[in-house]
Amino acid sequence: MAKHQDLRVVVVGSGQTGLRTARLLDDRGHNVVIIERNPDRVRSVADEYIATIIEGDATDPNILQQADLQSTDVVAAMTDTMGTNFTVCTLAKEMNSDLKTVMRSFHEHSDYYRGHADELVTPEKAGARMAANAIEDGMRSLEPAAGDIELFEVRVAAGAPIAGKSLTDISLPTDSLVVSNVTEGAIVGGDTVMNPGDTFVVAVKPSVVDEVTRLFRG
Repeated sequence: MAKHQDLRVVVVGSGQTGLRTARLLDDRGHNVVIIERNPDRVRSVADEYIATIIEGDATDPNILQQADLQSTDVVAAMTDTMGTNFTVCTLAKEMNSDLKTVMRSFHEHSDYYRGHADELVTPEKAGARMAANAIEDGMRSLEPAAGDIELFEVRVAAGAPIAGKSLTDISLPTDSLVVSNVTEGAIVGGDTVMNPGDTFVVAVKPSVVDEVTRLFRG
């Protein structure tokens, strides 16, 4: 993939996810091409002047070739059909092995399709994370880290089991790690005190989220 700031990106699908992705990319100065097979959506997107529009089915190699993949940096398959996204990413790599492929996935399919695209994105999961963050006070889910590890910002509640204790005096569950003190802007050490009201970044595996939450919040 070319190493420059302004990218040429082919976005397949102009539903809510694809269109919002295209708008963001256009706002950031990238050159965007949208492939969309629904004529009504094609007309609607054309009115926005955010991208070059190609009407057709992107699983057809002839349609993909119209997007000039040899000059493309990234193909992002953003439709709501997993099979379409998989096919598009596979064909795109066959046409240009140097480009980056981004596949919209769905949570139940993520493990199976991992490895068939350079990046997997699951907008529904991100939306659920934002909703939970808005609902719950004192705990905020951040972007996922590597593998199954999740990052959380958690505020120490008054009266919580760890409140007022140093890290060396706390028995954290296996598969969890306190990373930093957001309130103090500092990386933690063994002598770090878990003061009530302070917020910490914690890396955890899903299996121990409940246990870690209880330690911080009671």
